[in-house]
Amino acid sequence: MSCIRFNTPAQMRQLDTLMSQPALGAEAVAAFLSPEVTESKLARLRRMAEDRNPKIRESAALHKHTPVECFRALAADRVESVRVCVARNEATPCDVLRDLAKDKSAAVRSWVAVNFFVPDDAMKLLAEDSDEAVRSLVAWKTKIQTENLLSR
Repeated sequence: MSCIRFNTPAQMRQLDTLMSQPALGAEAVAAFLSPEVTESKLARLRRMAEDRNPKIRESAALHKHTPVECFRALAADRVESVRVCVARNEATPCDVLRDLAKDKSAAVRSWVAVNFFVPDDAMKLLAEDSDEAVRSLVAWKTKIQTENLLSR
């Protein structure tokens, strides 16, 4: 999954047109980037979450519109990389992140530690993790959050 976006000239014109409409204002970009979530899209995500191929399940685990029940199932996946993707996703429900904070894999717990939406109780658990890397990530994230609060 790439964080680089390549817009075609036609897409750029469409975005310019949307941004020029006073009624949309700043919401033009959101309207342009976020197509409507339909039942067929949710059904497709559910099928992806059950696919035999772990790469397909990873893709479902990373999607922001994955249904809650799929997050729960993917968090229990036997393949570590799928659970890592669930831990990385900022749309993952807090109760699922709490469960993943107790995962057997230090890699999964590390991604939970850096997820912006992990609940405080899970962070406290991770701060006392048996793995030094997990504890270091918790300390790093706490330091950054403190610095951000102080700079406001």
